[in-house]
Amino acid sequence: MSGFTLSDLEKIVEERSKASPDQSWTAKLFAAGQPKAAKKLGEEAIEAVMAAVVNDRDNLTYEAADLLYHLLVVLKIAGIPLENVMGELERRTSQSGLQEKASR
Repeated sequence: MSGFTLSDLEKIVEERSKASPDQSWTAKLFAAGQPKAAKKLGEEAIEAVMAAVVNDRDNLTYEAADLLYHLLVVLKIAGIPLENVMGELERRTSQSGLQEKASR
């Protein structure tokens, strides 16, 4: 099992965001702005859902990786650290999902 984490990916997104858009897909997304990055995130989410619906495990794995990457790009453009998302998930795990949903 790999020791690669979402924090590792967040650091890579940070580094690559500073590259030339001609040299890096990440930098190209940053240069295009949040609307383009968010659109790409949505496309990857749809592709992951489609793979899940047809039970295509290999493609679901591939699309899930794309989805996580594009989510981190969107979060970075928005100035939201992964730590904030993890903190929200931690907060939610202190109660059942049904309790959390009812509190919204």
